Amino acid sequence: VYVGGTDNGRWIPTLLNETSDGERHVVLTQNALADMRYLEFVNELYGDQFKALNSGDSQKAFADYVADAQRRLEHDQQFPNEPKQIRFGEDVQIVDGRVQVSGQVAVMSINEKLLSQLREKNPDRSFALQESIPFEGTYADALPLGPLMELGARSQENTFTPERAAEYLEHWQNAADQILSDSDSADSTAALKSYSHDTAAAANLLAAHNFVAEAEQAYRLGMQLWPENPQSVGGLADLLVRSGRETDAQQILRQFAEEHPDQLKDLDRISAAWRLIGPKVPGRP
Repeated sequence: VYVGGTDNGRWIPTLLNETSDGERHVVLTQNALADMRYLEFVNELYGDQFKALNSGDSQKAFADYVADAQRRLEHDQQFPNEPKQIRFGEDVQIVDGRVQVSGQVAVMSINEKLLSQLREKNPDRSFALQESIPFEGTYADALPLGPLMELGARSQENTFTPERAAEYLEHWQNAADQILSDSDSADSTAALKSYSHDTAAAANLLAAHNFVAEAEQAYRLGMQLWPENPQSVGGLADLLVRSGRETDAQQILRQFAEEHPDQLKDLDRISAAWRLIGPKVPGRP
């Protein structure tokens, strides 16, 4: 089962899936699983190939998310001096005694729960993810699969070794070299953005498995491909802060704020380091 995230990561595999003569694969998007109309479409299209999600699954994912969000909101209200559990950009409110959630963070959190349910319903199927917004809960048991992540692949016999991390980084280094050496690709903003995004996603996986040096190189590679990418800069800054290199993180954030002020809104949404030390950075709105 292929789960695409970005536009390119969905459209191209879908086109190849529908026009090639080979085996027809299940191609999904991670971004629309919370939409019941999309689930009905998936069931109509692939219902004979795997166990699709249904309205009951959707209701359970929503209820589980709301219950968890309420618990975290109550914690923040009861213990204001402790670290906040409501994530930045997560819109959770109590209105007339009932919890209301909205916004991209909530929707993608529900999507992640639904993807987890889908995997549980299809334990005999392998899942590969090309992410748009990170599903951090998928990282622990994921392994590199070419340019993708194979979910649920990690086991005692199949581990994320340093050799595999080095190969994963080398894949993206070679891809970046090819992109930058090709004049058409190097002049294409769409191509540079796409590869920068996927390189940052690879860095996220490396960082989650504590391959700090490889993750740093991958984040910097994403910055090289598209310097305006807040995912690469924010991910690198977060990694540096966790590694005790706050001064380096500040320097990177300061430079990004000065050179790309129009990207600060997205950086503010995705980077814990920016929210932690960003007020010290000139140019922060």
